[in-house]
Amino acid sequence: MKILIFNWQDIRNPLAGGAEVHLHEIFSRIARMGHEVTLFCSSFRGAEAEETIDGIRVIRRGGRHLFNFHVPIRYWRQFRREGYDVVIDDMNKIPFFTPLFVREPLVVLIHHLFGTVIFREIFFPLALYVYIAEGAALALCRRGRVALFAVSPSTKAALIEKGLASEKIDIVPNCVDHNLYRPGDVPRSRTPLVGYFGRLKRYKSVNHLIRAFSKICKKVPDAGLIIIGEGDDRGPLEELAVKLDIREKVRFTGFVDEQEKVRLLQEVWFLVNPSSVEGWGLTVIEANACGTAVIASDVPGLRDAIRNGESGILYRYGDIDGLAEKMTALIRDREMREQLGRAARTFAGGFDWNEVARSAIRLLGSRSK
Repeated sequence: MKILIFNWQDIRNPLAGGAEVHLHEIFSRIARMGHEVTLFCSSFRGAEAEETIDGIRVIRRGGRHLFNFHVPIRYWRQFRREGYDVVIDDMNKIPFFTPLFVREPLVVLIHHLFGTVIFREIFFPLALYVYIAEGAALALCRRGRVALFAVSPSTKAALIEKGLASEKIDIVPNCVDHNLYRPGDVPRSRTPLVGYFGRLKRYKSVNHLIRAFSKICKKVPDAGLIIIGEGDDRGPLEELAVKLDIREKVRFTGFVDEQEKVRLLQEVWFLVNPSSVEGWGLTVIEANACGTAVIASDVPGLRDAIRNGESGILYRYGDIDGLAEKMTALIRDREMREQLGRAARTFAGGFDWNEVARSAIRLLGSRSK
């Protein structure tokens, strides 16, 4: 099968996140099965215009802010003549509106819908554009002969609420590489260490975690917080830590490679994900595979990745006092941490990229020519 993918970024882009991991893990495996996979994405400083990454032919053109205009132009100039069996549109924030111009069988991959959350992330004019564009793209998917992949039951439910037919939507979830993410020889920190891993974006609400952590410092003075990841909200988050007089207790690592990420996930006592919305809690499952429990906000996507009270703990989004209480309780109760960690690892064992890749290629085969 010959597969073409449109996505804003590839796995080597410094701004790559969970969406890029999901795409790469699945389609690199599909490429190893003997299928031909091409990814068209935006470029970044120092990037090659074309290269092959784990069997995926990656073509980069344009910057990330205007890349959506390159997609239809490149399609008409090049891709429509290359005989693809199916086209994948990885829809993320600003859509490509592929149902308007793609002639091959089309599958739109959706991690989560932003809706009004986008107004927390970017300034008003652009947020309004994204909000309207997302609605317009979904309207095209409703009317057109378009199949959809959702990464979680919550995302599928949100799409159905927007009027898309359930039978058009298949779930292709995030998973974990169990050869990499697993309990290791790294001992847990001797003193309480809470972790966050992910991009530093406003809608991720890492400021809630920092505020909650400042509340527990009085009760647990030797506690530390490590924030693993990079993003344009890092500056304001560091300023908040200074304002709350806890800057010396909060470590910002910036971008780390996979090996270091695994080491840190094995070292922290537990992880916290305070995001306002997620397609699926990829970092939750990665931490779980390392035997590390997670406290997360009870929002779509994250609630799919946690069995509350069994493999992790959910709290009401935005309840900073409630989050602080749950963090304090978990710090003080070693038996609970270890019990949640064991159950979390068992739960994560049910999510395997190889199985999902095989399922995805079967679904794509049913949609192709």
